Amino acid sequence: MRLVGPSVIAVLWMFAAAPLVEAQVPPQTPTPVPAPVTPPLTPTPTTPETAPVTPPPGATTPLPPVTPPAVTTPPPTTPPSTTPSMTSPPPSSPAPVAGPSPNPTGPGDRTAMARVLGRALTQDEAVAIALEIQPSIQATLFDYRAAAFRVDQAFAPLLPQITGTWSGQWDRNSFAGQTTTGTTIPTPVTTFTQSTVARISGSQVLFDFGKTFASTDVARRLAEQAQENVELQRQLTTQTVKEAFTNMSFARRLIRVQEQALDRAQLNLRSSQGFFEVGTRPKSDVVRSEVDVANARVALIQARNAERLARVALNTAMGIPADTPTEVQDNLVYQPLTIDRTQLIAKALAQRPEQRQANLVVSQADAQARRTVRDFFPDIVGTGFIGANRADFNTAHGRADFNQIWEAALQLSWTLFDGGNRIARFREAKANVDGAVARMKASELNISRDVEQALMNVDEADQRIQAAQVAVASAQENFRLAQGRFDAGVGTILELTDAQLALTQALNTEAQALSDYRIAVVRLERALGQR
Repeated sequence: MRLVGPSVIAVLWMFAAAPLVEAQVPPQTPTPVPAPVTPPLTPTPTTPETAPVTPPPGATTPLPPVTPPAVTTPPPTTPPSTTPSMTSPPPSSPAPVAGPSPNPTGPGDRTAMARVLGRALTQDEAVAIALEIQPSIQATLFDYRAAAFRVDQAFAPLLPQITGTWSGQWDRNSFAGQTTTGTTIPTPVTTFTQSTVARISGSQVLFDFGKTFASTDVARRLAEQAQENVELQRQLTTQTVKEAFTNMSFARRLIRVQEQALDRAQLNLRSSQGFFEVGTRPKSDVVRSEVDVANARVALIQARNAERLARVALNTAMGIPADTPTEVQDNLVYQPLTIDRTQLIAKALAQRPEQRQANLVVSQADAQARRTVRDFFPDIVGTGFIGANRADFNTAHGRADFNQIWEAALQLSWTLFDGGNRIARFREAKANVDGAVARMKASELNISRDVEQALMNVDEADQRIQAAQVAVASAQENFRLAQGRFDAGVGTILELTDAQLALTQALNTEAQALSDYRIAVVRLERALGQR
């Protein structure tokens, strides 16, 4: 009793002093926790548990398709279970995987971070950010600027060329002289001479039979090719961003599908455990349900990792640090396309930068051939200079004055024979023209092939969406019936597991079809030369 009394008093004193200690501790600002990678389970218009979104009859969607606003639908309901109340508690869910750091540290442009963090990006916003800060686009812009300056370099020889020169010379001369009395005693004589020449020279090409103009035309065609390369890089970047955006939406959709599959597997496990405890089901049903739960967890982990990989790909395509916690709005919404197929090939040939580049290569080769023809003619150049020179002596004659000097000349240069070099260059240029024309025709065939393949992929993905939605509806009904039979005690765990697996596969197939359809539309836009 002597020990219990002090112990009780000490415990009471600790409880009484705790509020005082807490009052003396200054409040601390909570550390912000990054949002988890897995979004809340919110179905989209194409979630199989809800009715698919069907556009009104006769609705058409021009290219490029516009992503409609997200439609909010009630969450899917799980079929009621007749599990007895004596079921054991459900197994613990796996801990969520930590998302990317809210403070990116990797390489990339950080100017757009305020437009990315704290909100869900639309596809158009992601494309706009990429077109603004993507380094690959910036590199092509600088290449175009360099090519534009080369046009000025090619034209410069036709303008006057003016140079200024200055030279100075200092001499010391020593020689033997005689005295003024005529004696033969040698007397050394030393003289210092300083001469200066200043000159301004100029030359002007009077006539070169169009050589400079032909060289300028070649440089201009190269600059125009560089300009088309800028547009080509923008289109490729836009395509990459859109595909990465769609892949991330697809990964998020798979996460929701796997989360629903895990919920169904855990519900079946609770039912199996309840039936086993009351003696109506064997232990094998519980083990089989545990296997299904474990497999569902593995699939969920893989889906979450796929989302992280898709986020890295999207950030890289946008030109921002790879570890940026980018969030996107779901764009897996089905929209039918009405396309005038008769005008697609002509539209693609007019808009594709690759075809315009091929045409410019033909023009460049033709200009280069004209330049080689001009090499057979002479050059007429006018030259001249004006200046002054002065020589100073340390003799009795005093300082010399400036003497004006000038010159004007007319020069004609003509290579009469160079061993056939010019003839060979002309034949090479003609062969280059023929090769450029052939490559232009090959480019037309490739563009036509790209358009046709893109159209086929769009049609195929469209048909798969329709078939997948029917399969999802059937799989839902099959799972509902199997769940009811199992809860009523007339169905087996194998039937329920097969129905659950079929439903998950149907949901995955529909999400894959929607993703393929969106990517097929993006590639069709790219085949047509659109962003």
